[in-house]
Amino acid sequence: MSWRSWLSGKALPAPDAPHALLAEIEKRGRQYLDDVDNGKWVYPACKRLSSDAGADRATVCDHTRLEAFRYLLMVPRGEFKLLAEPDSQGAAIEAYLRQRPHEDIVIEFSGNAMNDLATAVIAGFNWLNHCAGLAHADRRPFSGTLNHFRKVVLSAQKWWEMDGATARCAQILQAGQEPPLFLNLVWADYGRLAAEIAAGRGS
Repeated sequence: MSWRSWLSGKALPAPDAPHALLAEIEKRGRQYLDDVDNGKWVYPACKRLSSDAGADRATVCDHTRLEAFRYLLMVPRGEFKLLAEPDSQGAAIEAYLRQRPHEDIVIEFSGNAMNDLATAVIAGFNWLNHCAGLAHADRRPFSGTLNHFRKVVLSAQKWWEMDGATARCAQILQAGQEPPLFLNLVWADYGRLAAEIAAGRGS
């Protein structure tokens, strides 16, 4: 699911689309967690029964994706916003590729923005893998998740290392398309796996 479909019905200037997506994720993510705290939703979404509110496939997918992204919203000083900044892509990607994989869904931050973003991204994937187990979903799409995403990130790194990448990013956004911003990569893969969880519950 792209940012265009997730922000359906919102007329947004193309160059501002990544920031608009991030603002919408933050707004909806924090509201969702507040609603969970107030007892509105069964949490995690993957454990909802057919009789529970928000048990339809689309809502479970949406909420599971937000659950994974919440680790990024927890990064100190709101530095998750760097995910949408073209000038930060090289450093964010390099930090991710340097980060050793971990299996934690409870994490601590170091105070280094790029390292903390990398830790949070991996924790989000770990959460999705955890939810797949809780939901008894088909585990095949989750095999080698981090290796798959690493290949995606390596491809993006090559794109950003090319001359004129920042200008090319602006042109792509102006055309209403999606450049390989780290935000887009993470959001797309979280969505792919959340959809598998929502579709495969109980399989």
